[in-house]
Amino acid sequence: MDLLRNRRKQAVSTEPSVEPSLDVTSLPSLSGSASPPEPWEEVDISSSDYARRRRELMEMMVDLRSMGADALIALPSVVVIGGQSAGKSSLVEAVSGINVPRDSGTCTRCPMECNMSSHATSWSCAITLRIGFDSNGLDLQKPTNVRFGPKITGRSEFEVWLRRAQAAILNPNIPSSTFHAKTIEELRNIKNTLKFSRNVVCISIEDPDATDLSFYDLPGLIQNEEAEIVALVKCLAEYYIEKKNTIILTTIPMSDDMENQQSMSLARAADPTGWRTIGVLTKPDTLGTGAINQRRKWVEIIEGHSEEHTLRHGFYCKDVIDRRRFGIPGFVSDISRLLIQLIEEALPRLREDVDALLAKCAKDIDELPPPLENDPQIEVLGRVNAFCDDFKSFADGSHQDKRLAQRNRALYAIYKRDIRGTAPDFRPFNEPEDYVPLDDTEENMTLAERDPGVKVMGIYDIRKVIEEAIGWELPNNVPYQAKSNLIAQFTKLWVAPSERCLVGVNNVLDQVIDTLISTHFGRFKVLEEYFGHLIRIQVDICKAHALDAVKTALELETTTPHYTQNTHYLQTLREKWLAYYKTVQSRPFMYRAPIRHIGEAKGPMASRPGLPSLFEVHPVPDVESLRALAEAGYAGLRVSDLARLLPPDSFEEELVVMADVRAYYHIAYKRIIDHIPFAIEHALHHALAKQLSQSLLTSLLTDAASGPSFSEHLKELVSEDASIAQKRLMLSTRKERLLNIRRRLMTFSNGI
Repeated sequence: MDLLRNRRKQAVSTEPSVEPSLDVTSLPSLSGSASPPEPWEEVDISSSDYARRRRELMEMMVDLRSMGADALIALPSVVVIGGQSAGKSSLVEAVSGINVPRDSGTCTRCPMECNMSSHATSWSCAITLRIGFDSNGLDLQKPTNVRFGPKITGRSEFEVWLRRAQAAILNPNIPSSTFHAKTIEELRNIKNTLKFSRNVVCISIEDPDATDLSFYDLPGLIQNEEAEIVALVKCLAEYYIEKKNTIILTTIPMSDDMENQQSMSLARAADPTGWRTIGVLTKPDTLGTGAINQRRKWVEIIEGHSEEHTLRHGFYCKDVIDRRRFGIPGFVSDISRLLIQLIEEALPRLREDVDALLAKCAKDIDELPPPLENDPQIEVLGRVNAFCDDFKSFADGSHQDKRLAQRNRALYAIYKRDIRGTAPDFRPFNEPEDYVPLDDTEENMTLAERDPGVKVMGIYDIRKVIEEAIGWELPNNVPYQAKSNLIAQFTKLWVAPSERCLVGVNNVLDQVIDTLISTHFGRFKVLEEYFGHLIRIQVDICKAHALDAVKTALELETTTPHYTQNTHYLQTLREKWLAYYKTVQSRPFMYRAPIRHIGEAKGPMASRPGLPSLFEVHPVPDVESLRALAEAGYAGLRVSDLARLLPPDSFEEELVVMADVRAYYHIAYKRIIDHIPFAIEHALHHALAKQLSQSLLTSLLTDAASGPSFSEHLKELVSEDASIAQKRLMLSTRKERLLNIRRRLMTFSNGI
C-alpha cells in the first residue's frame, strides 16, 4: 500500500494569482520554501479514488507516448537534467529504486523514460525501445515500440539489461535481439555506431512501494567532448524542456556555485520566470565544516530567502531526510502530486489540440489530388481528349477563357498599326523636309508612329527614280520599273512587323499550352512529361508551318507582279491622291512645317481641334468657283475636283507616279493586315487543334507497341508522383496516430 504521507490540509498559496492555463505555471506551488512547513496528516489513499485516478492518468500518459503523441502534442512531463557528475544518476536511483550504469563510458547516452506504478504485488520491470528517429536523427513517420528482453523480476538483473538496451539504441543498424545475451564486459568493448541518440529507452517499473510517477532522464550535459557532441546533448535537453507544460528537475551539486551550473542556465532560458523549474541540490557532503559562507548561501536558497535564486516550486536537497524539503520521500510525493495536477489541467487542451491537428490533417489530405480510381486506359485517353477539346475551344474562341483570342487580337491590332506606319511619305516639293507629311487625302489624320525605314521623298526624288528606271521606253512613257521600285521600298518593311507579330502569337500559344498541359496532365508527373513532350513537338511543327505561311504571304506582296483586281478602288484612290498632290503643290505655303516647340503636334490639321480643313482655308473663292461651274451645267462637283481644272504641270509624271504608288499601297496594306493574321491562325492554331488528337494517340500507340505491354505503359503514365504519394502516406499515418490518441483521450474521459 502506497502511503502518501504529509498531505497538506489546505495550503494557502502566497504567490500572486494567475489565470488558469494548461502549463505547469498555473498549478499551485508545492509547499513554499519561503515559509516553514505547515502541519501534514498521514492518509492512506492507496485504494482511494485519488490513487485510482492517479494510476489511470499515468497509464494514459504512457500509452500516449508509446503512440508517439509527444511528437504531435505537448504532453505533461517531468524531465531531469544536469551536468555529468552532478548527482543526477544518484537522484534517478533514489527516486526509481533501480541501479543505473555509472562507470566511465557508460553514462546515459540516450533519453530514458521511467514509468513507476504502485499497482502491483511484487517488483518487476519491462524495457521497451521507442524508435522515433532514424540514424541521422530525422523524425520517422511513425515511431515503433520494440519490446526488449523478458520481464525482469530481480532488481540485480536490471543494470545489465539497461546497458544492453542503451547499446541497442546506439547501434541502430544491428538487430536489437543481438544484445540480449551480451555480458557487461562485452558491452564495454563494443564500439558504438552513435555516441548519443534521440531514441528512448522506456523503463516500466511496477513496485508496490513506489509512488506513481513518470519522468525523463536525459544524458548529462558535457563539456569535454567534440563540439558537435556537446551541441547535440545540449539541443536534446533544450528540446525536452522548452515545452510549457514540462516540469524541469535540474540537479545542482552543492560543490559548485549556482552561477556555474549549466543546467540552471538552460532552465532559465526555457523558463525565465522559474515557475516550472524545481532545483534538486545534491552532494551536500562536499561542503566542509569550515565552508560557513557557502552553507549559509545554500540554506538561504533552500528556504527561499535568496533573491537571486527563486523558483516557484522551490528547491529540494536529496541526501537529508529529517525535513520536508530534505530527502527523497517528500520530494517524490510532491513531484507526483504536481504532475497529476498538471495532467488533469492539460487534458481539455490536449483534446482540443488533437482535434485541431485532425482537422488540419484532413484538410491537407483533401488538398491532395485524389488517388487514381479509374482504369489507367480510361484515365489517359480521357485526359488526352479533354486536353484536345479544351485547346480547340481556345483556338475557335468558344472557351470561357478568352486569353488566346483576345491577346492575339491585340497583337494583330499592333501589327496593323505597324504596317500603316510603312506608308510612302511623298511630299510634292523641292525640299520635302520643309513641309508636313501628307498621310490622308481628307487630312483627317497624321500617323502617330512611322516606320524608321520610310524615306521622305520629294518631287525631284521621284524624278530621279523614274530616270534611273528608263530603258528603251518611248518618250512620254514612265517605266513600270520605277513604280515597282517605289512599291518595293514599303513592302520590304513589312517583313519585320510580320515576324514580330508571329513571335508574339507563338509566346501566347506557349503560355496557353503550358497552362493546359499542367491542368490536364499535371496530376501525374510522368504523364505530364510524356504528353508535354509530344504536344510541344506538334506545336513546334505548326510554328514552322506558320512561319512558312507568313513568308509565303509576304512573298506575294514583296515580289512582282504587283497586282489587284480591285481596279475600281485603285482608280478611285489614284484620282484622289493625284488631285490632292496637285492641290498641295499649288498651295505650298499652307503645308510648310511650322517652327514648333518640342512636343507640339505636326501637320496643318493637327494644330488645334475644330479648325477647318485645308480646302476650307479660303472658302469664298472655292465656293464661288463651284457655284459658277454649277450654273454652267457642271453640278455635283466638290472642292477636290477643282484640281482637275489646273493647267498641266511640269511635274505631271512625278505626281502620277506618287498617286499610283500611294493608291497601290492602300490596296496592298488592306490585303496584308488580313492575310497575315489569317495565315497565322490557320497554319498555327487551327492546324494544331485539328491534328493534336490523332498525333498524340498515334504516338501513344506506337510507344506502347514497342514496350512489353500497353496496359503497363498506361499504368506507368498515371503512376502517382512520388512526393504526393509520400505526403499522402505521411498524412494518413499522422491521421491514424491522431485518431488513436484521440480515442485514448476520450476513453479516459468517458471512464471518469
